[in-house]
Amino acid sequence: MQKLWRNARLATLAGEDWALVEDGAIVTEGELIHWLGPVSALPAGLQPAQEIDLGGALLTPGLVDCHTHLVYGGDRAREAEMRLNGASYEEIARAGGGIRSTVAATRAAPEDALLQSARQRAQALMAGGVTTLEIKSGYGLSLEAEARCLRVARRLGRELALEVRTSFLGAHALAPEFEGCADDYIDAVCAWLPALHAQGLVDAVDAFCETIGFTSAQVARVFETARSLGLPVKLHAEQLSDQGGAQLAASFGALSADHLEHLGSEGIAAMQAAGTVAVLLPAAYYMLRETRQPPIAELRTAGVPMAVASDHNPGTAPGLSLLLAAHMACTFFRLTPREAVGGITHQAARALGLPDRGVLRAGLRADFAAWELNHPNELVYWFGHNPCRLVVQGGRRRD
Repeated sequence: MQKLWRNARLATLAGEDWALVEDGAIVTEGELIHWLGPVSALPAGLQPAQEIDLGGALLTPGLVDCHTHLVYGGDRAREAEMRLNGASYEEIARAGGGIRSTVAATRAAPEDALLQSARQRAQALMAGGVTTLEIKSGYGLSLEAEARCLRVARRLGRELALEVRTSFLGAHALAPEFEGCADDYIDAVCAWLPALHAQGLVDAVDAFCETIGFTSAQVARVFETARSLGLPVKLHAEQLSDQGGAQLAASFGALSADHLEHLGSEGIAAMQAAGTVAVLLPAAYYMLRETRQPPIAELRTAGVPMAVASDHNPGTAPGLSLLLAAHMACTFFRLTPREAVGGITHQAARALGLPDRGVLRAGLRADFAAWELNHPNELVYWFGHNPCRLVVQGGRRRD
């Protein structure tokens, strides 16, 4: 069934600039965009079953949040207070806080409780124009608990008008029962992965390569297992120090390397050669009061694509606004507005291996958002409110 969405200003993003179309219209057919352009150029003979007047709204591609940790139990407000009182990320983690405290709460939570809390978070992101969402595991750190978190993520994708991509992040932190035995834990992670994949729970594999995470050699073992199963990889890399994670990720053709505050020239060159996307996470940078920024100018010069994500998690980025993350990427990291908006649309889609979305173009998915705005640069100008008027997911308007 064809639908005509008319009376809108289109920001197609199909080029280096905004690619604006004044007095624009989109014709959708099923889940895809059939045609778009100025309403004056509508093809003759169209007989859409439905016409929707968008009231002069700004229309952009649906937003893509390519890095979240949305499924977890409890919160870490007490640790946030400790950090605000001067404790460092590493001090909290080494004292048994950080990821491990969320692991304990997540393991104790029934699946339906995890679903209910994750649903509320997902709906908050959806209300802000998000149509595609990546969700990582990594707060279970056992086969049963990791599977439970991934099942919840899959249920969100089935039960909400939202596309959900899952990443298995078993190598997020050392499970407490493996204290002092990191290599044995990596053996376990590698053993869990085929079983989780066989259940249809895994779209990609992630890891945390860091002094308080896992070594590049340990991560390589996880990635080898992923490669044997035909699964793409991505990596939390160079957040607190340069461990050569970006080079490792690139050597496996990673979809993305994320954080990157301590990324060096060798990592940039490796990512450029491999086509690996740099995913910037300014909310964590902000929450941790970091002072070292990712090397944006060098990434830009090298032509490394840059995405932006919310990094929603209970410890270092508890926010639920992808637009605010884009605003922070401009304010803190000096991205241009066009780079930041591209970072939450087509570059974020690229970081998930999804070339069928992120721009408005005939033949691509009919995922778009209408905004009470005049120009797309306002997406990173305003903050503290939500200008999203409506969202269309796969050709259907969300209720």
